[in-house]
Amino acid sequence: MSTKQNNMKIVIDADDAAFGLKKVIVDHLESKGIEVEDLDYNGTKADATYPEVGYNLALKVQADKLDRAILICGTGLGMAMIANKVEGVYAGVCHDVFSAERLRASNNAQVLTMGSRVVGEELAKTIVDAWLKAEFQGGRSGPKVDTMHNLERESFKK
Repeated sequence: MSTKQNNMKIVIDADDAAFGLKKVIVDHLESKGIEVEDLDYNGTKADATYPEVGYNLALKVQADKLDRAILICGTGLGMAMIANKVEGVYAGVCHDVFSAERLRASNNAQVLTMGSRVVGEELAKTIVDAWLKAEFQGGRSGPKVDTMHNLERESFKK
């Protein structure tokens, strides 16, 4: 494991459809020596829905300028949608290793979302590992990511 991963801190949360997979991922990350902060939004608001859970985590990513965070719900789709509503936060749903690696390497996304009803525990751990190992490569993707940021700024001005 790289030194960068040893110094990494991951913020994670999930809705009620994904508490089990969240625990598996937290245990997996901690077994690798990665610091994990479980926001446990449902612990503060028992009837919280995925939009509230995802928005809460995205606000933390934005405020703390976090590099990496994980959101899990039934499909991962809703979590990605709500996280992307927060300016400066970039999330993508991944249910395979290649997409997880590209989410970071090509798109520089800070938030990985997954669906507990879509991926099993072992695949989820492999997806997380691929995403954590990947670093933004820039190159041909750099100008595209810059354009995405510029368009986002225009959108949030309206």
